[in-house]
Parts: sequence; structure tokens; C-alpha cells
Amino acid sequence: MRRGQRGFTLLEVLIALAIVGALLVIAFAGMRVAVGAWRQGEDRAEAHQHVRGVALSLARTVGGTYPYSAPRGEAPNPVVLFAGSESRLEIVTQSPPFPFDTPAAFAAVVITVGEGDERPGLVIRQRVMPNRNPFTDAAVVFHDPAVTSLTLSYLDETGSWQDTWEARDKGTPRAVRITLGATINGREEKLPPLTVSLRVGEES
Repeated sequence: MRRGQRGFTLLEVLIALAIVGALLVIAFAGMRVAVGAWRQGEDRAEAHQHVRGVALSLARTVGGTYPYSAPRGEAPNPVVLFAGSESRLEIVTQSPPFPFDTPAAFAAVVITVGEGDERPGLVIRQRVMPNRNPFTDAAVVFHDPAVTSLTLSYLDETGSWQDTWEARDKGTPRAVRITLGATINGREEKLPPLTVSLRVGEES
């Protein structure tokens, strides 16, 4: 071999392989982080889409609210069957969440969240009308543990939002505002509220 010609030593080859290996590890780690973030974003978008779909279904049901008058419980006198609190709503609607086996003009619907430890999440009950005790005897037709919070408010005739509403005193409100929340990737998030206008009345 002539002088001036020289190859790589074993040490140089090992150092080069170590550098290439470190670069590959860094590249694959970055790719794994990127794929994880992409999947997390997909799951987040899917969860948001699901809760939005539930909110729109609730809006359709609440929008069909009718000022239906009937005796409530054992009381003999008829009252408008509408009662609401911050996390529970009892209505009679012409747009039930799920169709009955036989056509019905009206359905009693209960919308609530967190019915004890057995049913965490959003619970919807319904019963065909007319019937005695339509709200207390309504059957569960929908249960979604993904929806972890429900906030309701009611618009009165002066334009003010109320936390509770009892229709036996003042008929139905002018509108209901619905806000749903869900736990997404371990964090509680709330959707923008939906405001649903109602048919105003005191008697059917």
C-alpha cells in the first residue's frame, strides 16, 4: 500500500454507527410523539362530534315541547307538564328522542345527568302520553356516560335567564339554553350552549 492512502479505523466506524443509531432513535421518537398527538387529536375530534350530536338531538326534542295540561301526580287539577332545574328537565314533547312502537302525538320526556352511581352520565327517559305519573314511570331509552355534565337555564318573558322553572305557576318558558360537558382525554370540556325557542302557552 502506498503512503498517503488510508482507510477508516475500527474506532471511526464504531463512532459513525453510534451517531447514525442515535439519529435514528431521535427520529423514531419524534415520529412516535407525532403519531400519538395525531391519534389524540382524532379521539378529541370524535368525542366532540359525538357530544355535538347528542346536543342537537336534545335540541330537537326540547324544541318540540308542547304546553300539555294534565293532572300531575295525585293532584286532581290539570297543570302544564313542564318542570326544570339546572340539571333536570321534564317536558311533554311532540318530538320524542326515540319513536314508540305505535304512533303517539305526545311523549313525556325526562332529561337528567348523574342518576346515582348506577347511571353516571346523561340519562333520557320517555313515556307515551296520556298516562298517569308520566315522568316518574318513564322508561330509560338513552344512557351516555360520555356526557358528564348538563346545565339548563330558562328564558322568562322579561328576557332574563332563570335556573329553575315550574310551569304550574307561569306556563312554559320562552326558550331553554342547553350546555353539555364531557370528559375528553381526562379533561372536562363544555360545548358552546344551544338556545332552543319554545312554543309559549299555558294550556293544551
